[in-house]
Amino acid sequence: MNAQHIIPDSIAKEINIALAHYPELKDTQIEFRFKKKIKKSTMQARPTFGSFFRSGKNRRYVVLISETIKITDKRFLTKDIPSDILVGWIGHELGHIMDYTDRSKLNLMWFGIKYVFSDSHIVEAERAADTYAVEHNMEEYILKTKDFILNNAEIQDAYKLRIKKYYLSPEEIMDIIEKRNSEAEAIVP
Repeated sequence: MNAQHIIPDSIAKEINIALAHYPELKDTQIEFRFKKKIKKSTMQARPTFGSFFRSGKNRRYVVLISETIKITDKRFLTKDIPSDILVGWIGHELGHIMDYTDRSKLNLMWFGIKYVFSDSHIVEAERAADTYAVEHNMEEYILKTKDFILNNAEIQDAYKLRIKKYYLSPEEIMDIIEKRNSEAEAIVP
C-alpha cells in the first residue's frame, strides 16, 4: 500500500488492482471512503475541498463509495459485489481523477458548475472517465462492470438507462481498444 492512498481493508485488493493500472497516480493523495449513500451513484471521485485550489499534481482526492447498492427492493453491500466489477467501478473513478489532474483551478471550477447544470456535460465527463480507464488497459473490468449492470435483471431500469445515456457503450469501448492497438502496431517497427 502506498502512503499516499488511504484504503478500506474490505476492498483493498480491488483498489490496488485498479491503482496498478494508473502508475501516474502513485504519488497522488487519494482517500477511498465508504459513505452511507451517494445520490444517483455508486461511487464519486472529487478533489478535497482544502486542495481544490491547488495545481492538479498537488491536489488531494477522495473517492466516495456507497456502502450499499439498491437492486430492485434489496440492498447489497458494495464490498460484496464481485471483485472484477468493483475493480471496474474504481477504475472509472480513477479515470475522473486523471481528468481532474489535467485541469487548471479555474477550469476545474467551471467543470464542476457545468456538471451540476448541464446534462450534456455529464455525458462528456463520464465518457472521458471511461476513456481514461480503457486507455489504461482496464477494458476487461469496465466491460464486466457494464455487463453486470446492463444484463442484470435485478437492477432497476432507471439505473440501466442512466448508464446507457451517460457512459461509453461496449461497442464504443471496443472502438477505443481497436484504435489503441492500431496505434501500438504502428509504433512497432
